[in-house]
Parts: sequence; C-alpha cells; structure tokens
Amino acid sequence: MAGFADDSIVEVEMAENLFNTCLSDEIKISPAAAAHLSSVLDDEEGVDGIRIYVSGEGCSGMSYAMTLVEKPNQYDCVLELGGMKMYVDPVALGFLEGVEIDYQTEGLNESFVFKNAFAATGGSGTCGGCGGAGGNKY
Repeated sequence: MAGFADDSIVEVEMAENLFNTCLSDEIKISPAAAAHLSSVLDDEEGVDGIRIYVSGEGCSGMSYAMTLVEKPNQYDCVLELGGMKMYVDPVALGFLEGVEIDYQTEGLNESFVFKNAFAATGGSGTCGGCGGAGGNKY
C-alpha cells in the first residue's frame, strides 16, 4: 500500500503541472487599452489586477466585460503586461482566445472594445432587436 500512496502523490503533482496558468498571446491588449487600464489600477487601493469575464446575456450571444480583482481565484489564468495583471478563468478563456481589447474615443464617448470577440463562438456581435450593446463595447 505504501507504493499506492506514493503513486497518488505523483499523479496529483503531474495534474497540477499540466494546467498552464500563464497567458502569453491568447488575449491581446492594445497600447491605448493598457495605458487606460494601468491608470485605473493606479487609482485603486487593495486591487491586484483586472478580471476579464464572459457572460451569456442577450440575443447576440456572449457579453464581455472587466472588473477589478482584489484576490485572484486558484485556477485563474494570468496575463502580465508591464506590471499589470489581467485574470481570466479557464472557461472564459475558451471564448476570449484571439480577442484584442482596445480603448477608443468617439466624440465624448470612451469605451473598451473587444475586437474579434465572436470569432471563437461564431456569433455576429450585433443585435438588431433588443437595443443591446452587441456584447463588444464597455
């Protein structure tokens, strides 16, 4: 039985090592978005980073958004960019892979824009009936 216990420990260690939590190029952040997110983090105390998340709302499919993070979750994937940390849970990452987050100004309106956000899900990113934002501007 001693051999069984040792094998179990090895299996657990291997399983933990198979899960890569560091992101590199799965999500892209434009220089404008990075600068704005960095200034938001500089203004907040007790915040460790920003979470990018996905929710299944609206007729256009998935909606993408961001929120401040005080403490990351155990299984979060992390994208570090110039000292700033962006957190994504593994399920949301499947919907966000290939996305570029940009920050745009149009007149008096400023917003984060998720470009190519619907490539992984096959949606159009537009909504014609409910007046929703189409899931790609924040």
